[in-house]
Amino acid sequence: MARKGKEVLNALDAAKTQMYHFTAIVIAGMGFFTDAYDLFSISLVTKLLGRIYYHVDGSKKPGTLPPNVAAAVNGVAFCGTLAGQLFFGWLGDKLGRKKVYGITLMVMVLCSLGSGLSFGHSANGVMATLCFFRFWLGFGIGGDYPLSATIMSEYANKKTRGAFIAAVFAMQGFGILAGGIVSLIVSSAFDHAFDAPTYEVDPVGSTVPQADYVWRIVLMFGAIPALLTYYWRMKMPETARYTALVARNTKQAASDMSKVLQVDLIAEEEAQPNQSSSSNPNSSFGLFSREFARRHGLHLLGTTTTWFLLDIAYYSSNLFQKDIYTAIGWIPAAETMNAIHEVFTVSKAQTLIALCGTVPGYWFTVAFIDILGRFFIQLMGFIFMMIFMFALAIPYDHWRHRENRIGFLIMYSLTMFFANFGPNATTFVVPAEIFPARLRSTCHGISAASGKAGAIVGAFGFLYAAQSSDSEKTDAGYPPGIGVRNSLLMLGCVNFFGIVFTLLVPESKGKSLEEISREDEEQSGGDAVVEMTAANSGRTVPV
Repeated sequence: MARKGKEVLNALDAAKTQMYHFTAIVIAGMGFFTDAYDLFSISLVTKLLGRIYYHVDGSKKPGTLPPNVAAAVNGVAFCGTLAGQLFFGWLGDKLGRKKVYGITLMVMVLCSLGSGLSFGHSANGVMATLCFFRFWLGFGIGGDYPLSATIMSEYANKKTRGAFIAAVFAMQGFGILAGGIVSLIVSSAFDHAFDAPTYEVDPVGSTVPQADYVWRIVLMFGAIPALLTYYWRMKMPETARYTALVARNTKQAASDMSKVLQVDLIAEEEAQPNQSSSSNPNSSFGLFSREFARRHGLHLLGTTTTWFLLDIAYYSSNLFQKDIYTAIGWIPAAETMNAIHEVFTVSKAQTLIALCGTVPGYWFTVAFIDILGRFFIQLMGFIFMMIFMFALAIPYDHWRHRENRIGFLIMYSLTMFFANFGPNATTFVVPAEIFPARLRSTCHGISAASGKAGAIVGAFGFLYAAQSSDSEKTDAGYPPGIGVRNSLLMLGCVNFFGIVFTLLVPESKGKSLEEISREDEEQSGGDAVVEMTAANSGRTVPV
């Protein structure tokens, strides 16, 4: 890298925190707010969908989604997310972060609205339409992962970079919380407006026709925060690191940096003949090259496996909280409630967990990630998740007694707390820091897609695994499973392997992106360099 061109990136690393950093956190974070809302809100209304569209006359229990339909409704968005992470991650490196950043948001807006407007002549027709829109909703959500993480890492200074990236991801916690709150408000309003008996009193009357509006409103609300953010995303400049290192326009990078840092900079282009970065053959190695495998192969293995293992545990627990609560009696039996009140009860449980464990865990990571480091927090999180899941599973019968249910809730909340003050945040942060700029978005997308593969395993597998081994106690249409206790034991083992593969992930605290990825070693020159001076000052970094 040319000496004066490198000053652009050094100035970014040394820049003090300014208002634009917080603006970028909000702009990128609102995408994750919407992501979490859209992905997790479906778990609040799946039981309602079963009651509305799959009621069986004469059944002692309310209708439930058939296993294949439930798996599709819960899992199809993850399939879309996986595809979107790979595609937009690659596109972000090819075309630039900014050019594709707005596309993901508009896909999310349109498909959130489409999900709520799902139609069909039959129950399966409605579910098929819903799955179609949720796949493409996931596709847009998937693009937000690599783009938001990469943009924030390339805007941030090296001192607080971890906190800034983690803060973007922490908006996911508010999205989960918002999903519960919106569902609480909507279900409460409909429950009061349309009084209905419980299922055991009147199976048909317990699901009023207006209940069909509840799930549609909850799903469509996710379009609002995304739509409000679109304008500001379009106003964001391309990251200086992409412009300097990938587009190789250092003068434009200096210009863009002056907007980001809110300081006047003067760029003077100088010719550097025969000093193209191509003079160093190692500076342009590709993703599938031996050089990449030598430098970053183990790093990519570490980021993909840890994210995969984390999401098996995390998403299976989050998506099926309602089943865990029902198993311990914290949520009443479905037949003792009407359809809308059941939505209210499930939403109340998720909101409580979000307040007690999910949201605080995210922000603990923001506060401590640049103090304790990524490696320590990730290792600690996996260790405590393993301990708490085993502590829930081994004496599982103890937790099922009424007098111990609050203890179970506390233990489960602590599990979620250390997931978020742990690997759920760090697996998002680290891939945005340790790979070269020209492959950063792609590698983050691959790591995130591996995580979503884990989420698919958790979402599909847990539907069946968590069923009772007693065929008389399973949900309608499901074969006997291994039960909640054995499922928690399996998830504890998953966390153990997360500890092992964390050892492959390097520490990036306090280092520049170029130092971590070794781009400062591989760049030997550039087509243009920039001489920057702050207006009326000799400083290259704003104070």
